[in-house]
Amino acid sequence: MKRPVLASRKDVVSAVIGAYEGGRIYAAADLGMPLKKFDNQAYENAGSRPLSDDHIHRLERVAGTTFLPDYIAAKYGGLFVPLTVSADLDNVELYNRSVKAAAKRGMVDQIIAKALDDGVIESCEAQAIINALMHYMSARYAEVLATIQLHGRGIAG
Repeated sequence: MKRPVLASRKDVVSAVIGAYEGGRIYAAADLGMPLKKFDNQAYENAGSRPLSDDHIHRLERVAGTTFLPDYIAAKYGGLFVPLTVSADLDNVELYNRSVKAAAKRGMVDQIIAKALDDGVIESCEAQAIINALMHYMSARYAEVLATIQLHGRGIAG
């Protein structure tokens, strides 16, 4: 999945709405808001207060995204690593995590290769490389933690 580079909280909200099945109409309904109020808060129109973090979190749980924590972690120079519930872990899940992490590493390499086609990495290409690298590192870190959690002896998960 290609993930956008999110430069602002507004970008985060737009990305969440774009990923939400049914878009803004269904997102508004899920939050129990009239569409006009949702639009004003989502896009911070007419001096409206923005959607709360809790609202965004609720929408992201349904959409299956992590744009807000990715954005906040990046603001602090870090990366968001989602943790797994122990009951959801087995060797098949570990394999799936491994494949997904490998695919994200491949995406980093593809972006680098494409950027090097002209011999120069431009600033927008560098940002795309770093963004893809952060997603790969997050997936790999989560994979390693899940492996330790599943197979560790005497280690609480």
